[in-house]
Amino acid sequence: MKIVVIGGTGLIGTKLAKRLREQGHEVVAAAPSMGVNTLTGEGLAEALAGAQVVVDVANSPSFEDAAVLSFFETSGRNLLAAEAKAGVKHHVALSVVGTERLLGSGYFRAKMVQEKLIQAGGIPYTLVRATQFFEFMGSIAQAGTEGDVVRLSTALIQPMAAEDVADAVAEAALGKPVQGIVEVAGPERLRLVDAVQRYLRAKQEGRKVIADAHARYFGVELDDSSLTPSGTPRVGRTRFEEWLGRSVA
Repeated sequence: MKIVVIGGTGLIGTKLAKRLREQGHEVVAAAPSMGVNTLTGEGLAEALAGAQVVVDVANSPSFEDAAVLSFFETSGRNLLAAEAKAGVKHHVALSVVGTERLLGSGYFRAKMVQEKLIQAGGIPYTLVRATQFFEFMGSIAQAGTEGDVVRLSTALIQPMAAEDVADAVAEAALGKPVQGIVEVAGPERLRLVDAVQRYLRAKQEGRKVIADAHARYFGVELDDSSLTPSGTPRVGRTRFEEWLGRSVA
């Protein structure tokens, strides 16, 4: 089966493409660096020719409100139109657990626009909503940093390893369209501030971490339900401490 992975050279895309190839599928890892650009449409028709499944794991290069909205809206429309012409049978997209609860953030408003485009696009689809990746702990710390202090929310998260995200997305790509949302998460719940503090300690960073129930996460104040699955998610295997040990090593 031919599968096109949009964002195929990124963190999740490279792992996903490898898994799908190992299972014997023809995989096109599509990205601007590979001559496929969903914003301009360059190379889309050629990449999608003969494809049965398209998996979109691309992310916006900018989190600024207008830029991120333009990215997901423009690339979403171009991709779905190209898929319709190519006769693609299944569109899989990676999104974020809690998107509908985080609309005070421009990023999550843009992700909701992307989801709604897919739902209305006419291509059978599966939306895979994942929790925060362990690999993003450094970025989360940086977003909460003021000088040498990191101020972070005490809200619960259920983060997961990128490897487990790729496994879940591969499973969705090889399955039938669910015409809805599949949630995936890590095996344990942690306080956001505690997870980041453990990460920074393991990396031997000197920044002071402060717990603040009102600290904002990319512009949104969180509670314990904001970033955690609302139902019974597919659960990844990797625990945070295991990943942290490998990461530090």
